[in-house]
Amino acid sequence: MPQRKHSVRRYRSGLEKDVAAYLKDTQKKVRYECLRIEWEDLRYRTYTPDFILDNGIIIETKGIFDSEDRRKHTEVRKQHPELDIRFVFSNSKAKLYKGAKSRYYQWCDTNDFMWAHRVIPESWLKEKGTATKLKVIPLKTKRRDT
Repeated sequence: MPQRKHSVRRYRSGLEKDVAAYLKDTQKKVRYECLRIEWEDLRYRTYTPDFILDNGIIIETKGIFDSEDRRKHTEVRKQHPELDIRFVFSNSKAKLYKGAKSRYYQWCDTNDFMWAHRVIPESWLKEKGTATKLKVIPLKTKRRDT
């Protein structure tokens, strides 16, 4: 899979652009959407995380964190428990849906995901991790759609 070059014009949100600018000064290389993770629902799917830190931590930036995203991330976690996926929210105190009492950060706490508000904490950058190879991470189970 060809690796995307760091280009300001390719980010899908202002938060992604801000995170990339921050990482440009703190990481050897800004790796944006250069990894695909296979996961299975009722059909075969892939998930492309937003950023991968030099230490292998996967960063997913979120402005809107809808029910489909939440379900996807719980399934990816079940199927790939070795991956360290963390969230950076543009507003971590936003409600999960209109009228909800629960908020984005509470969902992360309940589901054992690390999270941050708007900026990647420096401690995440300095943490030792297991570097993730930039490729497709295959499912550990046999695909049902083949």
